[in-house]
Amino acid sequence: MNIIVCIKQVPDSAQVKVDPKTGTLIRAGVPSILNPYDHFALEQALAIKAKTGAKITCLSMGPSQAVAVLRLALALGADEGILLSDRAFAGSDTWATSYALATAIKKIGAYDLIVCGQMAIDGDTAQTGPGIANHLRIPQVTFCEHIETNGTQVILKKLIEGGHQILEADMPLLVTMTMPADYAPKYPSFMAAHKAQEKPIYTWTAADIGADPHKLGLEGSPTRVSRIFPPAGREKGQMFSGSPAELADKFIEILKKESVVK
Repeated sequence: MNIIVCIKQVPDSAQVKVDPKTGTLIRAGVPSILNPYDHFALEQALAIKAKTGAKITCLSMGPSQAVAVLRLALALGADEGILLSDRAFAGSDTWATSYALATAIKKIGAYDLIVCGQMAIDGDTAQTGPGIANHLRIPQVTFCEHIETNGTQVILKKLIEGGHQILEADMPLLVTMTMPADYAPKYPSFMAAHKAQEKPIYTWTAADIGADPHKLGLEGSPTRVSRIFPPAGREKGQMFSGSPAELADKFIEILKKESVVK
């Protein structure tokens, strides 16, 4: 069984700030991490590998430093990594990104399952995984919290409004994973990280995967980000003390002041 896991290096969103003048992200000095949704997706794939002996190839797109998340993936148990790195990819939106990743997957060859995180925390679009499935013309199941296989089919626990669905699907298939609220990522031991240095990581350019240059980067992106801005700050809350009756009277007083009630 061959599994491809798509991962991305992202800035730690807890430390990212927006330049108030340019409306762009300030990335200088901000540490990069493995996208948490992709981290969970990889762990789900590794659980299948533990049961079936599947081969896991991790695929990422980004600058040369993105090799760090591939090294982490290999240390966690993936078998090989592939980094798409080329100036031709710069500025790609989700459509162009999914085209590049799908084109690379075609070059990889045989696969049974593609696993992606639901979304990247630096974009929150949740479009890249479905875009890959569209380019490859294969079925997809999104917003899954658990995945396993019986050897011929994939069994999925899909998050839906008000609960979950348990689905069975044939392969090849693309699945996007969402994280349970109590998810805590796993990290490799020192020895696992050391041994992972022997596992292969390949760097492919746009030419290596035979991508159409007109479908990459800004030229190949039908959408543009016009502005990024932080949400408006909230006013500091007020704390009140007193008996339940006094607090109720105070609450009604505030509602009247705000013209919520008369």
